[in-house]
This record gives sequence, structure tokens and C-alpha cells, in this order.
Amino acid sequence: MKTICFYFQVHQPFRFRRYRFFDIGNDHYYYDDYTNESVMTKVASKCYIPANNLLLKMLKAHKGKFKVSFSISGLAIEQFQLYAPEVLDSFKELADTGMVEFLAETYSHSLVSLKDKDAFRSQVEAHSKLMEELFGKRPQVFRNTELIYSDLLGEMVADMGYKAMLTEGAKHILGWKSPNFLYCNAINPRLKVLLKNYKLSDDIAFRFGNKSWSEWPLTAPKFVDWLKKLDSREEVINLFMDYETFGEHQDKSTGIFEFLENIPIAALKTKELSFSTPSEIAESLQPVAPVSVPHPISWADEERDLTAWLGNEMQEEAFNKLYALLPKIAQCNDPKLLKDWNFLQSSDHFYYMCTKFFSDGDVHAYFNPYETPYQAFINYMNVLSDFTIRLNAAVPKSGLDQEIANLTEVLKAKEEKIKKMEDEIQKLRKRRMSSKAPASGKSKAKAVSSEQLAVSSEK
Repeated sequence: MKTICFYFQVHQPFRFRRYRFFDIGNDHYYYDDYTNESVMTKVASKCYIPANNLLLKMLKAHKGKFKVSFSISGLAIEQFQLYAPEVLDSFKELADTGMVEFLAETYSHSLVSLKDKDAFRSQVEAHSKLMEELFGKRPQVFRNTELIYSDLLGEMVADMGYKAMLTEGAKHILGWKSPNFLYCNAINPRLKVLLKNYKLSDDIAFRFGNKSWSEWPLTAPKFVDWLKKLDSREEVINLFMDYETFGEHQDKSTGIFEFLENIPIAALKTKELSFSTPSEIAESLQPVAPVSVPHPISWADEERDLTAWLGNEMQEEAFNKLYALLPKIAQCNDPKLLKDWNFLQSSDHFYYMCTKFFSDGDVHAYFNPYETPYQAFINYMNVLSDFTIRLNAAVPKSGLDQEIANLTEVLKAKEEKIKKMEDEIQKLRKRRMSSKAPASGKSKAKAVSSEQLAVSSEK
């Protein structure tokens, strides 16, 4: 019997406002609150709430036979808490069924795994603690940002104690092999590796509503029939996709919710298919072979590599300048700076700078709040420059940093003193004006009374 593993990614970045060069050093608030709230409200109403309600109904109806898994970034959780607490409540309801597994990932949905082992470990630990706090169970399975994976990354994850990891079933890695088996890490075989079946996953995530697609319309019975026709020796079908597929990327009018609801009905009817979570698969199946991934892969674009985030000089410069701050971040205790640091690391900022304009250009444009990649780069670097000034002031390292920090404090003190003096001047002006008005009134009164006296004396 083959088992189906449904995994959904949930993430929303904190988008930056248009941060100008002249804001550097003057304004330390970077975020577009209106856009962030608007996007979250829209996606919550179109996807998160209706999809969670549907899944809850399905999980209850199938009484333990249907299961799904999620990874929710720390930034998405923070946005739920700010703008849509009802979404977080609905995820907790799903967790209470016992049929939903929540995976570990990087707290900031970051690329830190490519840069620093200790920072990577710290961020994963922060996310795992958050998942345990919210959903009552510590994650046992890890998925890296955008399913980024390599042999060395897998070894790091195994050393952290996770028993399995998700990644892309990239064709250039597998060759003739099938993604529909359980594999293991090439360096540390204790780490099981689940590979996404990108063709079947993308049939749902990208092609479902495309009326020019030769297989449109895709129905649940047709899809399940495809699964049944797979090689009988194959054991697992990993369907990994963005959760926003349901209602946002594929609009409700396409029938995507009906399709999702009917998948377990059609699959369980066959008696040849079941549903499992990643940890169940890691426990119940034996790896057929190690999967060798010497260079990092991801689930993005046709290349399935890192070029969506680190494919041009702008992205490389922004990435390297960001993580050049790691030594100082390790010494920083300022909660505001650390929160901004988390938001700065989101992989989305580098994705916005991508200059791919060919087969994947439309996908990049869909997610990009900027008009051009160059605008995204300039805006990000302006924010990063201001953040660096603040960090240097909080954690000075060199004599120059200390001098700049001292000068910044001096300027700040002078600005405050000037403001106080201006306030005092305004108060004095008001007092003077108020004192003049009654005085002139009294003089007029005196003039009137003297005139009256003169008249009365004449009489």
C-alpha cells in the first residue's frame, strides 16, 4: 500500500515600507503596516480560515485515516498574532485532532543555514520552542526554508536531533531514481529524507486552474487514478506545496476546495492508498538508499537551486552584508534590534531582487511588492544601513564604531536640547501674548473710566 504525505508551507514576511536614503539615521521604523495587514487579512479570508475549516471537517470525518502536516514560520505566527488571531486559533484546533504534524524550520524563514551553523541552530531552536508552546509537541521533522538541502545541511540537522528532513525530488539529483521512496542522508544515515514529487505537487499548486493545460479540469478521481497507476513497488507520494495554493494562488472558483475535500474520499475508497505524516513515514519505512546532494538544492524555479535568492550580484551583496553583522548580533541584547534582525533575514527580501525574466519571471513578479529588482535592492540596503548604524551604536567594536556611536549620542542629545528650548520659547511666546491681551484691556478700561469722569465733572 502506498501512503500519501500532504505537507503545506505557511509563511508571510514583514514587508518594508519605501525607506529613503534620507530616512537613514532619522527614522528607525521600517515596516509597511498597511500592506502587511491588508495581505494577511486577504489571505486569511481567502485561504487560511476556509482551508483550515475544511481540513478540520475532513479530519473529523475520516476519523484518523486522513492526516496532513504543516510548517509555519515564526514571522507568520507573529503576523497571525498581530492581524488575524482567529487563524492561529484555527491551527490550534487542527493540532488538537492529533492528526496534524507541525514541522520545525528557521524562525525567520531565512537563508542562515547557508552562512553560519551556530546561528542556524539558534534560529531552529527558537522555532521549535515556539511550535511546542503553541501546539503542545516538539517537532521531530525538519524542513529548511524553501526546502533547501544538501548533504552538509542534512548532517547539521541530524546533529540537532531531528529524525527526518524534507526536500525537493530534483531531477538532476535523482536521475533515474523515483522520489516515491524514503531515502537517507549521505553523511549521516540516521537522518531520513523525504523527497517531494514535484510533478504531482505542481499539478495541484500551479496547473490546477490552467484551462489551457491538457489535463484540465483536474478532478480528485482522476488524480487518485494517477497515483494508483504508479509503480506498485513505490511506497510514498510526497505532495508538498504552499498552503496559499488553496484559495489564493488557485481561486475558490477553480474548484480547488472541492478537489481537496474529495482527495481522501477517492483515495481511501481504493483500499490501495493511505495518508501519513512525515514522522510516521520515517518510523514505518526503511530508506532504500542514501541521496547524494553535494550542492544545495531547493524547490524554486526550473533549476531547483539557489538562484532565486542568490543568483545575481545584488542578492549576493545584500546577503553577505547582512550576515557580516552576525558577530555583533551575538553580543546584542536589545529586543528591538533583535526583532528587526529576524525580519531582515526573511528570504523574501532576496527573492524580490531576483532578475529572472524568462520561464519563472511571472512567478517572481506575482510575489514582488516592488516594481523592479533594483528598487527592492536599494530599499533593502537603505534599511540595512540604518540597522547597521543602530547595531554599531549598541555594540561598538572598533574605535571608529565607538566614535560614531558617541557622535550619534551627542547629536541625539543636542536634538533633544534644541527641541526643549524650542518648546520653552513657544511657552514664553504664549505667556507674553496672554499677558499682553489683559493689559491692553485694562488700559482701555482706564481710558473709558477717565473719560466718564471728565464728562461727569463737566456736568
